Amino acid sequence: MQSREAIEEALARRLLLGELVARNSRKFPDKEAVVYGNTRLTYREFNARINRLAHALLDMGVKKGEKVAILLFNCNQYLEAYFALAKIGAITVPLNFRLHPEELKYIINNSDAVALILGEAFVGLIRGMQKDLPQVRQYISVTEKPAEGMFHFESLLQKYPDDEPLILLEEDDPVFIMYTAGTTGRPKGAVLTHKNQTAVWTLAALEFSREPDLGDMAAWRTCAAPPIFHIASFGTCLVNLLVGATVILPTEVFNPVEIMQSLERERCNAVLLIPAMANFLLQIPNLDKYDTSSLEAWFSGASILPTELRKRIMKAFPHVKIFDCFGQTESGALVAILRHSDAERKVASVGRALPLVEIRVVDAQDRDVPMGEVGEAVYRGPNIMTEYYNDPQANAEAFRGGWFHSGDLVRQDEEGYIYVVDRKKDMIVSGGENIYPAEVEEVLYGHPKILEAAVIGVHDEEWGESVKAIVVIKPGETLTEDEVIEFCKEHLASYKKPRSVDFIDSLPRNPAMKVQKTVLRQRYGKAVTY
Repeated sequence: MQSREAIEEALARRLLLGELVARNSRKFPDKEAVVYGNTRLTYREFNARINRLAHALLDMGVKKGEKVAILLFNCNQYLEAYFALAKIGAITVPLNFRLHPEELKYIINNSDAVALILGEAFVGLIRGMQKDLPQVRQYISVTEKPAEGMFHFESLLQKYPDDEPLILLEEDDPVFIMYTAGTTGRPKGAVLTHKNQTAVWTLAALEFSREPDLGDMAAWRTCAAPPIFHIASFGTCLVNLLVGATVILPTEVFNPVEIMQSLERERCNAVLLIPAMANFLLQIPNLDKYDTSSLEAWFSGASILPTELRKRIMKAFPHVKIFDCFGQTESGALVAILRHSDAERKVASVGRALPLVEIRVVDAQDRDVPMGEVGEAVYRGPNIMTEYYNDPQANAEAFRGGWFHSGDLVRQDEEGYIYVVDRKKDMIVSGGENIYPAEVEEVLYGHPKILEAAVIGVHDEEWGESVKAIVVIKPGETLTEDEVIEFCKEHLASYKKPRSVDFIDSLPRNPAMKVQKTVLRQRYGKAVTY
């Protein structure tokens, strides 16, 4: 058995998420790490709470390699759970709180989660499905008072010591299974390792620091506005915690006024907002009454930032530098970043590949296409997920030839800058949420009056894209737009429902009888405009 000193030395040599916070608790013990409402935690305090939770999880029998799901709104406890699980070698399964109960149940069971950490708002929901979650052994509630039959998060922290748990881990050990929408209508779990995450966000910090006249990142106070079950938002927290900066978490799911108040009150230097959030924020009356003179950097991610929206941001916040961050869950969140200084000469680009990351643009036979021509983006690098959890067929398709196939149709210029042309798999990104048409179509086909249906994304001024359903009604039946939307709401998360419905006599099809969605987009409008 190795001594504590030997384990400490071994851990210090490795790229591990838990070590990232532990090191900074020693380097910057009294510096603020996380601010959430009235809770203000220094790096020492943050790491101590993480360690207490890690010991509690170990004591309740959570083992290295086991999965623990989290269903919380943004809060300091969410970040603490991420890092506590990372320190003991358990694997976090973040849950999108906007999902339908059936979707949540599927992910919890599919991931083999043995424990669930949940917030006050979800206690009743989870109680109603406990009988259908046979593998879940323990429930931990982040609630004001203990919930019956569940461990209480804050009570656990009072019972356990704050020394490092010192579980020997490897860089290639999984740390997350993050579920992303699947083309067959079922979400797929992207398995990300400690190395994936430490590598990609170290590379991101390097890329951000290359921007001319940008202040010291270690001095930043960064507001992470989107939900941190998203890899882009958690990654924003991670890159700031990596360099010793301070993370500000808003107390509401998304309130544009609260965001502006936070930027002013906390003297934030940086903010992450997905394009749909930015759009809402720009509509606040008297926006210029807020003092945002401290703001230096504006990070945009989760969906492509339209050029017109970029112009509106710069008009309202002329002193900020915008970074357009491009990637997907499977790439650890990022493959490319368009820095502010490149935006004017590379209009509508999403940037160049990060250091250590390779991007190729290929045809249907995985052959490189000539420069400037459209093809599928494929990636290789230390940021790429290891696999889709328990899905060998999806893995074989995604990793053909040793490169991850993104499904994005792009072109690349002579300097290596990438321009997204379309989504090969027809994915819709609405308000930063990934929506696959096949999932919505499956529900529509379950309606007794619908003969056939197709779903596309159309441009939406508020959400970036919205879901449009094109429906063929069965002969002799009648159906309204509201009826279709309400039916979808009964079976899907609300954000996945169509926002508009058109009725036609028949869907356009090619000789192979496949629906021609290109024709539908031409008829009803493309998804994203620049």
